[in-house]
Amino acid sequence: MSLMITNCHEQTLALGQQLANSLKSGDVVALYGGLGAGKTVFAKGIAGGLNISDEVVSPTFTLLKEYAGDLTLHHFDLYRIEDEEELVHIGFYDYLGSDGVCVIEWAQNAQDLQANINVHFNGSGNDKRTIEIKGIKI
Repeated sequence: MSLMITNCHEQTLALGQQLANSLKSGDVVALYGGLGAGKTVFAKGIAGGLNISDEVVSPTFTLLKEYAGDLTLHHFDLYRIEDEEELVHIGFYDYLGSDGVCVIEWAQNAQDLQANINVHFNGSGNDKRTIEIKGIKI
């Protein structure tokens, strides 16, 4: 387990980039935290670390966005998911462990999620954040 503190957007972004250096195809990164906790910024950092040049935005209304880089990034946002049946219906579980890397915002909304890397965010807005990373050393 790694426990990190970030004091700004740039540090959270850099931490995501640092994590990306250790990722391999099939990894599932679950992001937990409230609104404004830094999950999307962290995901953008992961994308940058995977040499993805596209602008990464939260896929809140589409649930999934895919980006090509050193590894394909499957970026999920489960904020609007109401029950497990929705996840099954959209084929969410078919992506897990497949080629590329899955990064899942609002992972707490997937009750049966078995991620190998779990990232918990505490703090929001302009406050410092405590970010706990389990499943991988960075």
